[in-house]
Amino acid sequence: MLQKAIAIDGPSGAGKSTIARLVADELNFRYIDTGAMYRACTLKALRANVDVEDEAAVTAAAESADIRLIAENGLPLIFMDGENISEAIRGTEVTANVSAVCRYRGVREAMVLLQRGYAEDGGVVMDGRDIGTYVLPEALLKVFLTADARERGHRRFLEWREKGIGLDMTEEDVIADVIRRDELDSTRELNPLRRADDAVLLDSTSMTIPEVCRAIIALWKEKTADVL
Repeated sequence: MLQKAIAIDGPSGAGKSTIARLVADELNFRYIDTGAMYRACTLKALRANVDVEDEAAVTAAAESADIRLIAENGLPLIFMDGENISEAIRGTEVTANVSAVCRYRGVREAMVLLQRGYAEDGGVVMDGRDIGTYVLPEALLKVFLTADARERGHRRFLEWREKGIGLDMTEEDVIADVIRRDELDSTRELNPLRRADDAVLLDSTSMTIPEVCRAIIALWKEKTADVL
């Protein structure tokens, strides 16, 4: 059965979170930031001084984390064990280790269970690496959002500078990290990053954020014209 949901997948730095949040606001849907959930798991492990190469320990940390996505004053926030970690999960150390944490089956199973729960009643926009291929395979609309690697790195560098994140990294460092994460995400054994067969490919390299949002909303209206 088709699900009233928009699944947005794509590589690191493609703008998925920003786009998904804006599209959700426009359609009055709920935005589910799955990347933030995996970052929360990473933060949990790092705070517990767990070696991210220790699959059993990382999985145990993820399974013990009480992760909740909450909207306050129109802003999507993420809480872990009662603490607002929305800013903490964007730190350099979490960013450097999240792809390693994402590859573990136990971590993914725990997070996917939560993600599917959020989508049960429909009306959600969810972004990540395997939403259309694994988490929500019956989503009415699937979009694979991408952009040139250097452009993605450039955007992330500017975003981090604006937020005061990763100030010890040069733009070339950030671009290199984006490329490294592409390799990790696309070659991991469990649910690697790939475009679903029925996903619409959207290259945002030369597009503005409003243009990408309008394109996805137009796709949604076209997709649901005879369904909803």
